[in-house]
Amino acid sequence: MTTLPDPVETAAKPRTRDAEATKARILDAAKKEFAKSGMGGARVDVIAEKAKANKRMIYHYFGSKEGLFQTVLENAYVDIRTAEQKLNLDHLEPRDALERLVRFTWAYYLRNPEFITLVNSENLHRAKHLKKSEVVKVYSRKFVSMMDDILSRGVAAGVFRAGIDPVQLNITVAAIGYYYLTNRFTGSIMFERDLMAKDALEERLRFNIDTIMRLVAA
Repeated sequence: MTTLPDPVETAAKPRTRDAEATKARILDAAKKEFAKSGMGGARVDVIAEKAKANKRMIYHYFGSKEGLFQTVLENAYVDIRTAEQKLNLDHLEPRDALERLVRFTWAYYLRNPEFITLVNSENLHRAKHLKKSEVVKVYSRKFVSMMDDILSRGVAAGVFRAGIDPVQLNITVAAIGYYYLTNRFTGSIMFERDLMAKDALEERLRFNIDTIMRLVAA
C-alpha cells in the first residue's frame, strides 16, 4: 500500500524554505545598507526594495530597524569568530599559530570591508545593540581563550614571554590592521602614498607580523 505524503507537512516545508530565503535576502541587503549608511542613516524601505521583500516582513521577522541591525551585527561577529576557530591553530607551533592569526585578521578586513563599517557604526551608538547580545559574548570568549592557549603554549616552549594579557594582544592584532584601513583615505593624503596599492598592503602585513612577533618574543 502506497502512503501518500501529508499535504500539511508538504505545504509547510516550502513555506519554511521561502521564509528562510526571505530572511537571508533581507539580512544581505541590510548588511550592505547599514555598512553604507550606518544604523542612523539606513532606511528600511531601501532594504526592503533591495531584498525584494516588504517592510511588513522585515518588522515581522526582526521587530524593528534596531532589531534588524542587531541581527546583522551579531552575524558579522559570529562570522569572523567562526572563521578564526576554523583555522585550527592548536595544531600549529605557537609562533606559526600567531602569525597565521595576524595574516587571517588582515585578510578578513580586506575581504569584508563592511565588517569595519558596521563596527564603526555600533561604536557611534556606544555598543547599545551588542550589550543585548549574548551570542557575541559567547563567541568572543572562545576567541580570547584561543589566544590565551597560543600564548600559554608559546611560554611553555620558551618562545613567548610570560604575563601577556590575551585580551590586550587581541586588541593590538585588530588595531594595527583596523586603523590602517579605516584611515586609508586620509592617510594616503597625509603620507603621500597610496596605502591601498598592492605593494603597500604587502608591506603593511609584513610590518604587522613583525610588530606582533617582537611584542610577544621571549
